[in-house]
Amino acid sequence: MAANKEFALLCLENPLLDIQAQGDENLLKKYGLKSNDAILASPEHIPIYEDLLNNYSAILIAGGGAQNTARGAQYMLPPNSVVYLGGVGDDKYAAILHDAVKKAGLRVEYRVDPKEPTGRCGVVITGHDRSMVTDLAAANHYDLDHLKSPEVWKLVEGAEVYFVGGYHLTVCPPAAMALAEEAAKNNKTFVFSLSAPFIPQFFKDPLDATAPYWDYVIGNETEALSYAESHGLGTKDIKEIAKALAALPKANGKRDRVAIITQGTEPTIVATKGEISEYKVHAIDASQINDTTGAGDAFAAGFTAGLVAGKSLAQCVDQGQWLAKLSIQELGPSAVNINAGTIPRVRRHC
Repeated sequence: MAANKEFALLCLENPLLDIQAQGDENLLKKYGLKSNDAILASPEHIPIYEDLLNNYSAILIAGGGAQNTARGAQYMLPPNSVVYLGGVGDDKYAAILHDAVKKAGLRVEYRVDPKEPTGRCGVVITGHDRSMVTDLAAANHYDLDHLKSPEVWKLVEGAEVYFVGGYHLTVCPPAAMALAEEAAKNNKTFVFSLSAPFIPQFFKDPLDATAPYWDYVIGNETEALSYAESHGLGTKDIKEIAKALAALPKANGKRDRVAIITQGTEPTIVATKGEISEYKVHAIDASQINDTTGAGDAFAAGFTAGLVAGKSLAQCVDQGQWLAKLSIQELGPSAVNINAGTIPRVRRHC
């Protein structure tokens, strides 16, 4: 089974230190943020990080969408199944990230930038919503040279599944394309996450360049609607958008594309070969929901771990929903941050 092969899954995106705190409408208004959104920081947003640290009960969590996914997938797979790539600084925040992934059993191959600080993501939690504002910093300087270095490319060649977060299109599209092309060339699995609504809006060209290589594309309903609007699909029907994503031209004809759209507590929509399937989510009482941060990353982790382990599509969706359900009961992507010990390892769903 692929899961027993060392580093069967390779993930690429932007490692960040999440600075999370409970906030309110006044804090959102102060920085011009929406209650449930994800944006890249502009100069007016930069003070929020120190504001959260100094004036709120902030917690620090190793973050970045695909890094969360990598950690969650490693939790569900045998040891030495997952490796993660990205860029960090040479500072105390990078040390925090190293410590967190070490506890999770995840191997990382960071590009260390001596001049730039480790990237940060301010997360303002209001009720069940979260507003994320990201300063990529060192993550923004990841380059193709690191990916193509002999020691890293050897890991690429050894992996059977590649997972790329859409956020990486804001940093180094050539690295994402290199993995996409390697997957198609060798009939490996390429999984892509839309990541945020602004990716289809403002990074349409690099997104479209990767699209022919998607074997699996994962997004939530907001990201799907953003894609539909930016690509002139003329519909807000999630099922039709899923069909359109699945039907896009494909580089590797040996694999059918599967489009997966999550909808919070509504059924997960899956499209492939012109057919739609719906999967009811795992029930949870509203009182158990603590924070939706990282729920999408957790779903991607469980789903992708299922792919690595050779499970059926229905089982992959089930695993994704299971891990997402655990995630939203914790503060931050803590169900993906399994190393914290909040979830007994005997509860693995595989």
